[in-house]
Amino acid sequence: LGLETAGIKTDSRGHVIVDEYQNTSVEKVYAVGDVCGRALLTPVAIAAGRHLSHRIFNGESSRKLNYHNIPTVVFSHPPIGTVGLTQKEAEEKYGEENIKVYQSKFTNMYFAMTTRKPKTYMKLVCKLPEEQIVGLHALGLGADEMLQGFAVAVVAGATKKQFDSTVAIHPTSAEEFVTMNWGLSM
Repeated sequence: LGLETAGIKTDSRGHVIVDEYQNTSVEKVYAVGDVCGRALLTPVAIAAGRHLSHRIFNGESSRKLNYHNIPTVVFSHPPIGTVGLTQKEAEEKYGEENIKVYQSKFTNMYFAMTTRKPKTYMKLVCKLPEEQIVGLHALGLGADEMLQGFAVAVVAGATKKQFDSTVAIHPTSAEEFVTMNWGLSM
């Protein structure tokens, strides 16, 4: 592309270097998406582009994409969904003594009448003392579909207590996140 001719800086892997507002090293030249080498997902590029256009065309000068808590799904069989920090990342960031983890393993009701009984696994990683949910992870039938709604809650800073006070939708796998240990300390 001749980026160096235009004065646009790249890193050692050839990714365009941008700041938190998608600005390159050349004024009024922006970059979004995989070319930046960060969170290589189509929806991330779309979101970054939307924030950039709001900044440029709507005068919303402080608008930028928050690269924390990007929900991600592996469309495998069974699907895997995750948003936020892993348990290890949370312990490294906040200290092991400041993290509380809730976990669940169960057979999805979809398989109640079958001989095949694959398990669903779910995990909430919470930061003490308020038990803010800093990580939410699922592996099992429906994990891909349920993750978007729970990602909104994680991004909004939801707590385990708020999850516990939410009425469950039964019978669904998603209800496990709002009934996990029913607020009991374990």
